[in-house]
Order: sequence, then structure tokens, then C-alpha cells
Amino acid sequence: MNGTFYAGWAETNLTPEKKVRLAGQFCERISEYVETPVCATALALSTEADSVIFCSCDLESIGMNLVQGVRARLAETIPDFDSRKLIISATHTHTSIQYASHTIDSGSTLSVLKQYTPDNVKYADPLPAGDGVMDDEEALEHLTARLTEVVTAAWKDRKPAKFANEFGRAAVGMCRRAKYDDKSAKMWGDTNTANFVALEGGSDTGLELLYFFDGAGKLTGVVANLACPAQAVQHRTFVSSDFWGKAKEILRKQFGEGLFLLPICSPAGDQCPVDLVRWVEPESDLADPNIVRVNPPVRKADPSMFDLPGARKAGSRIAREIIECYDDAVREMRDAVCLEHRVEPVRLPVRKVTREERDAAEDALDRFFQRCAGKTLSFYDNASMHVHAGTLARYDYQQKHHVFEIEAHFLRLNDLAFATNPFELFLDFGNQIRAQSPAAQTFLIQLANGSLGYVPTERAEEGSHYSAYVSSGITGHEGGDLLVRETLDTLQNMFEK
Repeated sequence: MNGTFYAGWAETNLTPEKKVRLAGQFCERISEYVETPVCATALALSTEADSVIFCSCDLESIGMNLVQGVRARLAETIPDFDSRKLIISATHTHTSIQYASHTIDSGSTLSVLKQYTPDNVKYADPLPAGDGVMDDEEALEHLTARLTEVVTAAWKDRKPAKFANEFGRAAVGMCRRAKYDDKSAKMWGDTNTANFVALEGGSDTGLELLYFFDGAGKLTGVVANLACPAQAVQHRTFVSSDFWGKAKEILRKQFGEGLFLLPICSPAGDQCPVDLVRWVEPESDLADPNIVRVNPPVRKADPSMFDLPGARKAGSRIAREIIECYDDAVREMRDAVCLEHRVEPVRLPVRKVTREERDAAEDALDRFFQRCAGKTLSFYDNASMHVHAGTLARYDYQQKHHVFEIEAHFLRLNDLAFATNPFELFLDFGNQIRAQSPAAQTFLIQLANGSLGYVPTERAEEGSHYSAYVSSGITGHEGGDLLVRETLDTLQNMFEK
């Protein structure tokens, strides 16, 4: 054991007074109103030997430039904290702030589109921003300042604490890729067809829980780790914290307004709250070219997980399980801890495009623009072109780049383990890590300290479609396999001590 255990909490409202561009879809969306505030919650843990600050954000993704901006400011606000040990992650809500996010440049899709677009084709004008809408650079500065404040506050709030880990189940995440009899697959694919054979992957209802208490044994906050992105209202045009905001409201009614909730998303690149088998039509048009149903039958099932009733249902399931597990947590709280935190670079392979794939993509773009001569292109067109432009961009990029490096965090807290990644990592990879982890319980955090796209399984790559295209992420199943091995090797080394 390495001394007294300290924990500190803080929360901040990220919602600007201005309207914002909403991140997460191909089409442009400007917020019309605030359904629920989007927030960031920070949890600082330390002993005399080591430390970590978790910061969970109601955002679509975390650009590494945002992380670096916060770290630079922490040198002034909390110089006694090693800013490398800051972990910022996203719940992946699609109804939150778009900002100027920078990541590994694996080839510019936009530059490819400009190169291939003929003079007689133009793009639809973007939605008018006006003076009342926050631009992307302004949003980056806003978020950097707010996250610096909340992380600093959590660190300064540290007090002697106790904790207890528990396990629950909440049926929220389900596979969102349908597989067909020709071996193809499709995200959001129609299952009401004779060609549908199965959902491509599984689901994980597990809810990894960590309760924190003050020195007197009073509950201060909960960490909840769920394999599902916060995407129940992902197409809407309001600002919302999605189902995590609904869960927090219920928990605060039960435990008091001072309770903190730190939501973290496990590997769930192929997961969502929508049941593709028991399909329930959305309340209004989603304006999404990948989600099309023709005269779907009426089903008795959950409310639409594209609308607020679905977000409330998912949030209620999470909150009820946290409340039910609380009594067990109270009986098992402990304060003597071993805390070890490693920050390691992990090098992964760039997913490659073959010459044949490159030529096919170029041909598809040429034919597309021939059909569009004299037309104005919409976001539907942008979505259909994205895969081909991304394939060409990747082919050019891979001529000089074979590997890339991510920042990964590995923690041991007594018999518990934590590991991060910057991807929308498919569920199977997370299951492999948890199944072979040396820890009694393993918390996994995706979309942490970076946002590098999807990492599909080999099965998904064979089925293709969005989330498994080569342009959907910088690495493929080989990178996922290597990340699993590197994570397990590091955790094994930490637990052998």
C-alpha cells in the first residue's frame, strides 16, 4: 500500500450562452435550444506515490489539441500535478459542441474532394452561422478554459476518501451493424428483410461501478463504465447530455444534488441504444441517409432510441442499477490503496489501401461527379462521397506512413484496472481485454485523449460499410489486435508486482 488515499470532485457546465454547431453527423446542425446542459465532471485521485485526474465530457470527441491546451494551463493552476496523468474522455453525445479538433492527419478527405470536384458542380451553402453562433475556434477556447477550471477544482478538492467497486447490469447498448446473406453488413441496416441473417456482433450489458465516500462514509460520487455511446438523441437539433444527463437527474433525486457522476464509455464502436431487430420508428425524420425504412411494421418494444423518451428509458436503467448496487458498496468501502498510473506510447499500424481499392474509389468519384454535373450537392452527397475520398486520401498517406503513435493510460487501483484508448473501438476488443485481464474488475475508457476513428473487427471489415470502411479510422483489426496485446501485457506487468 502507498499511503493515504485522496479523492476530489468537480463539475462544470460546458453549455455556452451562444448557439453552437452540433458535432457528430454528416449534415450541419445548429442548436435551436438547450434540452439539458452539457457538462464536464472531474475526479482527482492521489496517494503519496501516484495520481490521476479523470475528466469525462458530454462531447462527441476529444481532440488531442484540446488535451494539450488544458495541460499547458494546468502548469500554472496546479503545478504540483503531473499533467501527463490527465485523462479527458468523451461520452460521445452527438448533441454537443463542435469545436476545432485536431488529430493525426491520415490524409485530407476535403482536399481530395476539392481535387475531383469539377467547376460545374457546387456544394450547398453551410447553415448561416450569424453573430449568435459560436465558431469552432471560439468553442475550442471556451472548452479549454472550462476544462482547465474543472480539473483544477477537482485536484484542489482532494480529501481523504474511501471507495468500493461494484458490478451491475443495464440493458442499453446493442450492436448496430446488421449482417446479410451475401456476407455484407450495414450500420443501422434494415433487419425486416429476408436477406438479414444476424446482428454482426454481440452486446455487453455490464456496468462497472466505482463508488466514492468521504472520510465519514458519505457517498460523494460514482464512476459508471458502460459499453454504449450516448447517442439516443443523436440527430436532434438541441443541446443535450443524452441519457447520462437523465441518469444524473435520477441519482441526484435519490442521493442529493451534491452527488457527482463520472460516465465513461467502454469500447463500443459497433454499439448504440437502438434495437435493430425490434425496430421502433423515430418520432420525426432523422435526415440520415444510412437510416432508411420503407413502411416498417409497428413493434411493441422500447420507445424510439432516437428520441427523448428513449434517452429517459436508458438513463433510468443506468440510474436504477447504480441505486440498487449502492447498499452492497456501503458494506465494502475501503481506504487503504495501491495506486499506480502509467502513461505509455503505443505504436499501431496504419490500415492500408490496395491499388485496386484506390482505383475503384477514383472511378466511383469520377462517375459520381459526371452524374452531378450542374447540380448543387447536399449532405447526402457528402456522405456518399466520404468513403471514396477517404480511400484516396489514405492511399496517398500510406506511401510515407506505416505506423502511428497513441497515448495510452494504464492504472492499477488495488485489484482494479483501468485502460484507455482514443478510438471508437469495437466491442470484441474490449471483451478480449476484460476476459484476460489480471484484475478483479477492469474499467475501459474509449475516446480518451484523442479521437482517431473506428477500429473494426476483421469480420466487420469483410462486411464493410460505415464504421468499417478504411476511411472510418486510421487503423484496422490488426491495430485492434495489437492494442489488446499491448494493454494486457502492461496490465499483467503491473499486477505481477
